[in-house]
Amino acid sequence: MSDGVLSAKYVLEYTYTRSTGPIIGRFLRGLSEGRIEGVRTRTGKVIVPPTEYDPETGEEVAEFVEVGQAGSVETWAWITEPRPNSPLDRPFAWALIRLDGADTALLHAVDAGSPEAMKTGMRVTVKWAEQRHGRIQDIACFVPEGP
Repeated sequence: MSDGVLSAKYVLEYTYTRSTGPIIGRFLRGLSEGRIEGVRTRTGKVIVPPTEYDPETGEEVAEFVEVGQAGSVETWAWITEPRPNSPLDRPFAWALIRLDGADTALLHAVDAGSPEAMKTGMRVTVKWAEQRHGRIQDIACFVPEGP
């Protein structure tokens, strides 16, 4: 090297498999069966996706609750150029969606067609993947409710 800079190729990899545990494992199993579950805290709040501990108190959470497959968009951002690993191969919105029966919001894609069709507060419903494998991608996306 004439410029005196040393370099070496380095590939950053995560070559391990993470176990999901009893809480997230059950959530993902539910998705594979077309069901969305959260957990109820001691104070009655329903967290979706579920966590092992109440984020407010740190107490363990273990009571599972099935929530609705529709909900309201709390906030969103339009993606005009999807990346190669995006959930959709066309423009879409990332949105925080509070499902019916939940007290927290789930981040997922909304296939609304255009940014003009997206609104905070709009109702959306799950569009399930044709084949489900117990992954968050079992929810293909959410779509606007109604006509």
